[in-house]
Amino acid sequence: MLKCTKYNVYNFENALRGMRNPLDSWSMADSSFDGEIRMGERDLRLAKQLRKAGSDHRKYLRQILVSVDIEGPLYWWKEFDTYKVATVANSTSTMHTIHKKGFIPEMFSIEDISEEGVRVFRDYLAYLEKLRLTYNETKDKETWNEMIKLLPSSFNQLRTVTLNYETLMGIYHARKNHKLVEWHRFCEWIESLPYFKELALEE
Repeated sequence: MLKCTKYNVYNFENALRGMRNPLDSWSMADSSFDGEIRMGERDLRLAKQLRKAGSDHRKYLRQILVSVDIEGPLYWWKEFDTYKVATVANSTSTMHTIHKKGFIPEMFSIEDISEEGVRVFRDYLAYLEKLRLTYNETKDKETWNEMIKLLPSSFNQLRTVTLNYETLMGIYHARKNHKLVEWHRFCEWIESLPYFKELALEE
């Protein structure tokens, strides 16, 4: 399971204006930003040319910022964390809050495992819940430590992430054919961003 919600795209207008700075070609700008992003043909043509020319020339992509709430399993976040350049994230705290809510299957990405796997997982979850209740009653550190160490990597964590179109383009090309279905969901969300396909994918 992977969800991308509460996302916003920022600084599009400034990024496109800056894109024209090197040749003083602001008079050629033909995009509008009156409540909605509408890229003009001339701006789009130049943006594509600069993107194809390489990272030195497509700096405007690094100036289009995106903020998004992503909820996904820890095994997916482990891979996402390889992207440390031009990303910022605030996560919900497993260490501080794991004991506050009862463990239920909906907290985990287990939708595509076998029936036998689900049965085993439910027994495992029952033991985690027993640990949680014991910790809440006793505040025993060893019980808390066991609960944290036994937490499955399918546990879903929410993070608010800020990144940019350049970073998203790199992620998209690296992960679009990945074995994990969560990467396919993330790439589908990336494709839905304003003018992302036109700016980062189309030839």
